[in-house]
Amino acid sequence: MKFLPILITAVVLAACSSTDTIVRPAEPTRRVQVGADLLIQRHLPELKNRKIGLVMNPTARVDGTHVLDTLRALDITIKALFAPEHGFRGDYGAGEKIADGVDASTGLPVYSLYGAHRKPTPSMLEGIDLLIFDMQDVGARFYTYISTLGLVLEAAAENDIEIWVLDRPNPAGGDYVSGWMLDAKHTSFVGAFPIPIAHGLTIGELANMMVGEKWLAGAANPKMKVLTMQGWKRSMRYDDTGLPWVPPSPNLPTADHAWIYLGTCLIEGTTMSEGRGTVDSFLQFGDPSAAVTKTTREAVQAMFDVSIRPVSFVPQDIPNRANNSKHRGKTVRGWFVDPNTGEGFDPVAFGLVATKAFLDASPEASVNNFMYRLAGTDRIMDYLNSEGLTHPAPLWKAEVEAFKGQSKRYLLY
Repeated sequence: MKFLPILITAVVLAACSSTDTIVRPAEPTRRVQVGADLLIQRHLPELKNRKIGLVMNPTARVDGTHVLDTLRALDITIKALFAPEHGFRGDYGAGEKIADGVDASTGLPVYSLYGAHRKPTPSMLEGIDLLIFDMQDVGARFYTYISTLGLVLEAAAENDIEIWVLDRPNPAGGDYVSGWMLDAKHTSFVGAFPIPIAHGLTIGELANMMVGEKWLAGAANPKMKVLTMQGWKRSMRYDDTGLPWVPPSPNLPTADHAWIYLGTCLIEGTTMSEGRGTVDSFLQFGDPSAAVTKTTREAVQAMFDVSIRPVSFVPQDIPNRANNSKHRGKTVRGWFVDPNTGEGFDPVAFGLVATKAFLDASPEASVNNFMYRLAGTDRIMDYLNSEGLTHPAPLWKAEVEAFKGQSKRYLLY
């Protein structure tokens, strides 16, 4: 088995012309093989003579090469590409609408799933008999790739098209579940399913749960196959997998950013800065009017056993990463969180406490309606309006435990 990556590379190189060679550097043996690895190793014969659409972004990689380029080098017919938020090649910022177009590298049509349409239409799917979905999720309910997954599953069922979901790790691990369950009235594209803020599932497990719990429109039941991982354990954080991190969105350049993001993304529901327009979005945050005391900072550090240092930063426009960031050009006073956290660190609870600490100490800051979509509940305001800083985990403990029981039957690892 240890010689298999070398064998695959040789096959790919043999399939390329002298002017279209994929060169792959030697890599150390990885602990975890993802669904895309298994697709190439075991399922290539099933892809022959199929007309395939790929729902992917830059994280869909095998040994450093995009799955699209790998499949084309192996003579697999790809008919169309489908782009989620941030684009198929990852060159769009957060919330930036994407138009249909053509992939410059391959000439294939690219249909936007983050523009005029968020669900593939019958005309987009014409002539396709297999969809392959492969994206790195971050484990948060408000991360839009799982909403896209649900809509693609619905479209596959409605158009009688088979769909394969290639599984990848939950970067936060499979044991970490935290935050309020979604209240139905706050259902949106950043909260499409009744799950906690941090759900603890892989993308494949979520796909199974969407179908099994009949969360899809019309209780859709697509012809779906999940290609599971090998070697992944629920106790693993991303750094334990041996996999290289490919940013799933421009402002999550490392797995450390994705870890803290699970909680500090709540700051997007305020007028305060979540650090967009800097190289460390979500690790640093604050407000120009903030005057958080040393005593408050030390209390939060003690509550979560985390290191925090005071910082000042000035958000700026960063091409393909941040445009018109909050407080652009102004000095923001805030905190920088050390992402090297301890075993028991709860990023969702930390993010909520940090949000409250800064709202309490920033006279010009306020909450906006986006907060309800991110939190998924009105109950967040009870906490933000309360006196003092307390650990919020008991507020959602019962519903988290109920969700763990509900999701248990869908676990693949």
